[in-house]
Amino acid sequence: MIDVTLANFQAEVLEASLTTPVLVDFWAPWCGPCKVLGPILEKVEQAYAGRFKLAKVNTEDEQQLAGYFQIRSIPTCILFVGGQPVDGFMGALPEGQIKAFLDRNLPTPEQLEAQADVQEALQAAASGDTEAALQRLREALAHDPDNDDARYDLVRLLVESGRLEEASAALAPALGKLPLPLRFEALRHWIDALEFARHDPRGQWPLEKFDELIAANRRDFETRLAKARVLIAQGDWTAAMDELAEIIMRDKKWGDEVPRKTYVALLELLTPPPRDAGAAPKSAAGLEIAGHAAAAEDPQAELVSRYRRKLSMALN
Repeated sequence: MIDVTLANFQAEVLEASLTTPVLVDFWAPWCGPCKVLGPILEKVEQAYAGRFKLAKVNTEDEQQLAGYFQIRSIPTCILFVGGQPVDGFMGALPEGQIKAFLDRNLPTPEQLEAQADVQEALQAAASGDTEAALQRLREALAHDPDNDDARYDLVRLLVESGRLEEASAALAPALGKLPLPLRFEALRHWIDALEFARHDPRGQWPLEKFDELIAANRRDFETRLAKARVLIAQGDWTAAMDELAEIIMRDKKWGDEVPRKTYVALLELLTPPPRDAGAAPKSAAGLEIAGHAAAAEDPQAELVSRYRRKLSMALN
Protein backbone atom coordinates (compact mmCIF):
# COMPACT_ATOMS: atom_id res chain seq x y z
CA MET A 1 0.00 0.00 0.00
CA ILE A 2 1.22 3.48 -0.82
CA ASP A 3 -0.09 6.96 -0.07
CA VAL A 4 -0.59 8.90 -3.29
CA THR A 5 -0.52 12.65 -3.85
CA LEU A 6 -0.77 14.86 -6.92
CA ALA A 7 3.03 14.87 -7.06
CA ASN A 8 3.43 11.10 -7.39
CA PHE A 9 0.07 10.09 -8.93
CA GLN A 10 1.58 9.98 -12.41
CA ALA A 11 4.31 7.52 -11.42
CA GLU A 12 2.58 5.47 -8.74
CA VAL A 13 -0.81 5.05 -10.43
CA LEU A 14 -0.91 5.90 -14.13
CA GLU A 15 2.52 4.64 -15.11
CA ALA A 16 2.56 1.79 -12.58
CA SER A 17 -0.76 0.49 -13.90
CA LEU A 18 0.80 -0.06 -17.31
CA THR A 19 2.39 -3.20 -15.82
CA THR A 20 0.38 -3.95 -12.63
CA PRO A 21 -3.25 -2.94 -11.96
CA VAL A 22 -3.59 -0.26 -9.28
CA LEU A 23 -6.63 0.06 -6.99
CA VAL A 24 -6.95 3.63 -5.70
CA ASP A 25 -8.89 4.13 -2.46
CA PHE A 26 -10.21 7.69 -2.10
CA TRP A 27 -10.81 8.21 1.63
CA ALA A 28 -10.81 10.82 4.42
CA PRO A 29 -9.72 10.66 8.09
CA TRP A 30 -13.20 11.60 9.38
CA CYS A 31 -15.00 8.94 7.30
CA GLY A 32 -16.26 5.99 9.38
CA PRO A 33 -16.80 3.56 6.46
CA CYS A 34 -13.30 4.43 5.19
CA LYS A 35 -11.84 3.17 8.47
CA VAL A 36 -13.71 -0.10 7.97
CA LEU A 37 -12.71 -0.52 4.33
CA GLY A 38 -9.03 0.38 4.65
CA PRO A 39 -7.88 -2.69 6.64
CA ILE A 40 -9.93 -5.00 4.41
CA LEU A 41 -8.23 -3.62 1.28
CA GLU A 42 -4.80 -4.04 2.85
CA LYS A 43 -5.62 -7.63 3.79
CA VAL A 44 -6.82 -8.40 0.27
CA GLU A 45 -3.72 -6.80 -1.25
CA GLN A 46 -1.53 -9.17 0.76
CA ALA A 47 -3.71 -12.16 -0.14
CA TYR A 48 -3.46 -11.40 -3.87
CA ALA A 49 0.35 -11.38 -3.64
CA GLY A 50 1.24 -8.79 -6.25
CA ARG A 51 -1.69 -9.22 -8.65
CA PHE A 52 -2.60 -5.59 -7.90
CA LYS A 53 -1.21 -2.63 -6.02
CA LEU A 54 -3.20 -0.63 -3.46
CA ALA A 55 -2.88 3.16 -3.43
CA LYS A 56 -4.67 5.53 -1.04
CA VAL A 57 -5.64 9.15 -1.67
CA ASN A 58 -6.55 11.33 1.32
CA THR A 59 -9.24 13.52 -0.24
CA GLU A 60 -8.86 16.12 2.53
CA ASP A 61 -5.27 16.75 1.52
CA GLU A 62 -5.65 15.99 -2.21
CA GLN A 63 -8.79 17.85 -3.20
CA GLN A 64 -7.47 18.49 -6.70
CA LEU A 65 -7.13 14.76 -7.36
CA ALA A 66 -10.59 14.13 -5.94
CA GLY A 67 -11.91 16.81 -8.27
CA TYR A 68 -10.18 15.32 -11.30
CA PHE A 69 -11.97 12.02 -10.73
CA GLN A 70 -15.26 13.62 -9.68
CA ILE A 71 -15.35 11.88 -6.30
CA ARG A 72 -18.76 12.62 -4.78
CA SER A 73 -18.89 9.98 -2.05
CA ILE A 74 -16.26 8.25 0.06
CA PRO A 75 -14.94 5.70 0.25
CA THR A 76 -14.69 5.35 -3.52
CA CYS A 77 -12.27 2.88 -5.13
CA ILE A 78 -11.16 3.10 -8.77
CA LEU A 79 -9.15 0.38 -10.51
CA PHE A 80 -6.56 1.53 -13.06
CA VAL A 81 -5.26 -0.78 -15.77
CA GLY A 82 -3.01 0.29 -18.63
CA GLY A 83 -2.97 3.89 -17.44
CA GLN A 84 -6.77 4.23 -17.50
CA PRO A 85 -9.62 3.76 -14.99
CA VAL A 86 -11.54 0.60 -15.89
CA ASP A 87 -13.96 -0.03 -12.99
CA GLY A 88 -14.76 1.01 -9.45
CA PHE A 89 -17.09 0.80 -6.48
CA MET A 90 -18.36 2.98 -3.67
CA GLY A 91 -18.86 2.18 -0.01
CA ALA A 92 -17.31 -0.25 2.46
CA LEU A 93 -17.92 -3.55 0.68
CA PRO A 94 -17.29 -6.82 2.54
CA GLU A 95 -14.17 -8.80 1.71
CA GLY A 96 -15.99 -11.32 -0.50
CA GLN A 97 -17.49 -8.63 -2.73
CA ILE A 98 -14.13 -6.88 -3.05
CA LYS A 99 -12.50 -10.13 -4.16
CA ALA A 100 -15.31 -10.73 -6.64
CA PHE A 101 -14.77 -7.21 -8.02
CA LEU A 102 -11.04 -7.82 -8.38
CA ASP A 103 -11.47 -11.25 -9.94
CA ARG A 104 -13.67 -9.70 -12.64
CA ASN A 105 -11.00 -7.20 -13.56
CA LEU A 106 -7.57 -8.59 -12.71
CA PRO A 107 -5.59 -10.83 -15.05
CA THR A 108 -5.31 -14.49 -14.10
CA PRO A 109 -1.90 -15.95 -13.13
CA GLU A 110 -1.70 -17.46 -16.63
CA GLN A 111 -2.40 -14.07 -18.19
CA LEU A 112 0.28 -12.50 -15.99
CA GLU A 113 2.78 -15.10 -17.18
CA ALA A 114 1.83 -14.30 -20.75
CA GLN A 115 2.26 -10.58 -20.15
CA ALA A 116 5.71 -11.21 -18.70
CA ASP A 117 6.60 -13.31 -21.74
CA VAL A 118 5.46 -10.50 -24.05
CA GLN A 119 7.61 -7.96 -22.21
CA GLU A 120 10.64 -10.24 -22.45
CA ALA A 121 9.90 -10.76 -26.14
CA LEU A 122 9.81 -7.02 -26.77
CA GLN A 123 13.14 -6.61 -25.02
CA ALA A 124 14.67 -9.45 -27.02
CA ALA A 125 13.34 -8.02 -30.29
CA ALA A 126 14.71 -4.57 -29.41
CA SER A 127 18.14 -6.11 -28.85
CA GLY A 128 17.99 -7.91 -32.19
CA ASP A 129 17.45 -11.42 -30.82
CA THR A 130 14.56 -12.41 -33.08
CA GLU A 131 14.60 -16.11 -32.21
CA ALA A 132 14.38 -15.43 -28.48
CA ALA A 133 11.55 -12.96 -29.09
CA LEU A 134 9.62 -15.50 -31.16
CA GLN A 135 10.08 -18.17 -28.50
CA ARG A 136 8.80 -15.88 -25.74
CA LEU A 137 5.77 -14.91 -27.83
CA ARG A 138 4.95 -18.56 -28.49
CA GLU A 139 5.20 -19.22 -24.75
CA ALA A 140 2.89 -16.27 -24.08
CA LEU A 141 0.25 -17.76 -26.37
CA ALA A 142 0.68 -21.15 -24.73
CA HIS A 143 -0.12 -19.54 -21.38
CA ASP A 144 -2.90 -17.34 -22.75
CA PRO A 145 -4.20 -18.25 -26.23
CA ASP A 146 -6.52 -15.21 -26.19
CA ASN A 147 -3.68 -12.72 -25.70
CA ASP A 148 -4.18 -10.57 -28.79
CA ASP A 149 -1.05 -8.50 -28.13
CA ALA A 150 1.13 -11.62 -28.12
CA ARG A 151 -0.51 -12.98 -31.27
CA TYR A 152 -0.17 -9.66 -33.11
CA ASP A 153 3.49 -9.28 -32.13
CA LEU A 154 4.23 -12.90 -33.07
CA VAL A 155 2.62 -12.62 -36.51
CA ARG A 156 4.24 -9.29 -37.23
CA LEU A 157 7.69 -10.55 -36.25
CA LEU A 158 7.23 -13.68 -38.37
CA VAL A 159 6.22 -11.54 -41.36
CA GLU A 160 9.20 -9.25 -40.86
CA SER A 161 11.40 -12.38 -40.77
CA GLY A 162 9.94 -13.61 -44.08
CA ARG A 163 8.22 -16.64 -42.52
CA LEU A 164 4.92 -16.14 -44.26
CA GLU A 165 3.55 -19.66 -43.84
CA GLU A 166 4.19 -19.60 -40.09
CA ALA A 167 2.74 -16.11 -39.92
CA SER A 168 -0.44 -17.18 -41.69
CA ALA A 169 -0.83 -20.16 -39.36
CA ALA A 170 -0.34 -18.00 -36.27
CA LEU A 171 -2.79 -15.42 -37.60
CA ALA A 172 -5.53 -17.92 -38.47
CA PRO A 173 -7.13 -18.14 -34.97
CA ALA A 174 -7.52 -14.35 -34.84
CA LEU A 175 -9.27 -14.21 -38.22
CA GLY A 176 -12.24 -16.02 -36.69
CA LYS A 177 -13.00 -13.16 -34.32
CA LEU A 178 -16.21 -11.23 -34.91
CA PRO A 179 -15.86 -8.39 -35.46
CA LEU A 180 -12.37 -8.86 -36.83
CA PRO A 181 -9.98 -6.44 -35.10
CA LEU A 182 -8.47 -4.00 -37.58
CA ARG A 183 -4.90 -4.81 -36.65
CA PHE A 184 -5.38 -8.48 -37.55
CA GLU A 185 -7.09 -7.57 -40.81
CA ALA A 186 -4.11 -5.31 -41.51
CA LEU A 187 -1.72 -8.21 -41.01
CA ARG A 188 -3.77 -10.32 -43.42
CA HIS A 189 -3.54 -7.66 -46.14
CA TRP A 190 0.20 -7.35 -45.55
CA ILE A 191 0.67 -11.11 -45.91
CA ASP A 192 -1.51 -11.11 -49.05
CA ALA A 193 0.72 -8.45 -50.63
CA LEU A 194 3.89 -10.33 -49.76
CA GLU A 195 2.47 -13.62 -51.05
CA PHE A 196 1.53 -11.86 -54.30
CA ALA A 197 5.03 -10.46 -54.74
CA ARG A 198 6.51 -13.88 -53.99
CA HIS A 199 4.31 -16.06 -56.21
CA ASP A 200 2.74 -13.90 -58.95
CA PRO A 201 4.92 -13.35 -62.07
CA ARG A 202 4.27 -9.62 -61.78
CA GLY A 203 6.07 -9.68 -58.46
CA GLN A 204 9.33 -9.81 -60.42
CA TRP A 205 8.50 -6.93 -62.75
CA PRO A 206 10.57 -3.75 -62.55
CA LEU A 207 8.51 -0.74 -61.53
CA GLU A 208 9.07 0.80 -64.96
CA LYS A 209 7.00 -1.94 -66.57
CA PHE A 210 4.04 -1.13 -64.33
CA ASP A 211 4.43 2.57 -65.11
CA GLU A 212 4.38 1.93 -68.88
CA LEU A 213 1.10 0.02 -68.65
CA ILE A 214 -0.47 2.62 -66.35
CA ALA A 215 0.60 5.46 -68.67
CA ALA A 216 -1.20 3.69 -71.50
CA ASN A 217 -4.37 3.26 -69.42
CA ARG A 218 -4.84 5.33 -66.25
CA ARG A 219 -7.74 3.05 -65.27
CA ASP A 220 -5.71 -0.14 -65.41
CA PHE A 221 -6.52 -0.86 -61.78
CA GLU A 222 -5.22 -4.42 -61.83
CA THR A 223 -1.77 -3.15 -62.73
CA ARG A 224 -1.96 -0.34 -60.17
CA LEU A 225 -2.93 -2.80 -57.43
CA ALA A 226 -0.16 -5.18 -58.47
CA LYS A 227 2.35 -2.33 -58.38
CA ALA A 228 1.13 -1.29 -54.91
CA ARG A 229 1.63 -4.85 -53.63
CA VAL A 230 5.14 -4.97 -55.07
CA LEU A 231 5.90 -1.63 -53.39
CA ILE A 232 4.59 -3.03 -50.09
CA ALA A 233 6.90 -6.03 -50.46
CA GLN A 234 9.80 -3.65 -51.13
CA GLY A 235 8.96 -1.69 -47.98
CA ASP A 236 7.95 1.49 -49.79
CA TRP A 237 4.56 1.77 -48.11
CA THR A 238 3.96 5.46 -48.74
CA ALA A 239 4.46 4.96 -52.49
CA ALA A 240 2.09 1.99 -52.27
CA MET A 241 -0.56 4.16 -50.62
CA ASP A 242 -0.08 6.80 -53.31
CA GLU A 243 -0.82 4.17 -55.95
CA LEU A 244 -3.80 2.81 -54.04
CA ALA A 245 -5.18 6.33 -53.64
CA GLU A 246 -5.16 6.73 -57.43
CA ILE A 247 -7.48 3.71 -57.71
CA ILE A 248 -9.74 4.91 -54.89
CA MET A 249 -10.14 8.37 -56.43
CA ARG A 250 -11.25 6.86 -59.73
CA ASP A 251 -13.44 4.00 -58.44
CA LYS A 252 -14.06 3.66 -54.70
CA LYS A 253 -15.80 0.28 -54.98
CA TRP A 254 -13.49 -1.41 -57.49
CA GLY A 255 -12.26 -4.89 -56.66
CA ASP A 256 -14.47 -5.33 -53.60
CA GLU A 257 -12.74 -2.26 -52.16
CA VAL A 258 -9.43 -4.11 -51.82
CA PRO A 259 -7.43 -0.93 -52.60
CA ARG A 260 -9.16 0.97 -49.79
CA LYS A 261 -8.86 -1.96 -47.39
CA THR A 262 -5.18 -2.35 -48.19
CA TYR A 263 -4.59 1.40 -47.73
CA VAL A 264 -6.31 1.28 -44.33
CA ALA A 265 -4.24 -1.78 -43.41
CA LEU A 266 -1.01 0.09 -44.14
CA LEU A 267 -2.16 3.01 -42.01
CA GLU A 268 -2.86 0.61 -39.17
CA LEU A 269 0.54 -1.05 -39.49
CA LEU A 270 2.29 2.33 -39.63
CA THR A 271 0.47 3.78 -36.61
CA PRO A 272 2.77 3.82 -33.55
CA PRO A 273 1.33 1.52 -30.85
CA PRO A 274 0.20 3.18 -27.58
CA ARG A 275 2.99 1.57 -25.58
CA ASP A 276 5.55 3.30 -27.85
CA ALA A 277 3.74 6.58 -28.26
CA GLY A 278 5.62 8.24 -25.38
CA ALA A 279 2.62 10.26 -24.25
CA ALA A 280 1.87 10.48 -20.56
CA PRO A 281 -1.36 8.80 -19.46
CA LYS A 282 -4.14 11.17 -18.47
CA SER A 283 -6.75 11.22 -15.77
CA ALA A 284 -10.39 10.25 -16.26
CA ALA A 285 -11.19 13.92 -16.63
CA GLY A 286 -8.71 14.18 -19.49
CA LEU A 287 -6.27 16.28 -17.48
CA GLU A 288 -2.55 15.64 -17.55
CA ILE A 289 -1.24 14.97 -14.07
CA ALA A 290 1.79 16.58 -12.43
CA GLY A 291 2.41 19.13 -15.14
CA HIS A 292 3.16 16.81 -18.06
CA ALA A 293 2.95 18.91 -21.21
CA ALA A 294 1.64 17.48 -24.45
CA ALA A 295 4.50 16.00 -26.43
CA ALA A 296 5.12 17.18 -29.94
CA GLU A 297 3.76 14.83 -32.56
CA ASP A 298 6.48 12.47 -33.75
CA PRO A 299 7.30 12.15 -37.46
CA GLN A 300 5.69 8.70 -37.76
CA ALA A 301 2.41 9.92 -36.29
CA GLU A 302 2.53 12.98 -38.56
CA LEU A 303 3.03 10.76 -41.61
CA VAL A 304 0.03 8.62 -40.63
CA SER A 305 -2.10 11.73 -40.11
CA ARG A 306 -1.09 13.07 -43.51
CA TYR A 307 -2.03 9.85 -45.30
CA ARG A 308 -5.30 9.59 -43.38
CA ARG A 309 -6.19 13.01 -44.75
CA LYS A 310 -5.20 11.89 -48.24
CA LEU A 311 -7.52 8.87 -47.96
CA SER A 312 -10.35 11.06 -46.74
CA MET A 313 -9.90 13.33 -49.76
CA ALA A 314 -9.86 10.33 -52.12
CA LEU A 315 -13.11 9.01 -50.65
CA ASN A 316 -14.92 12.34 -50.88
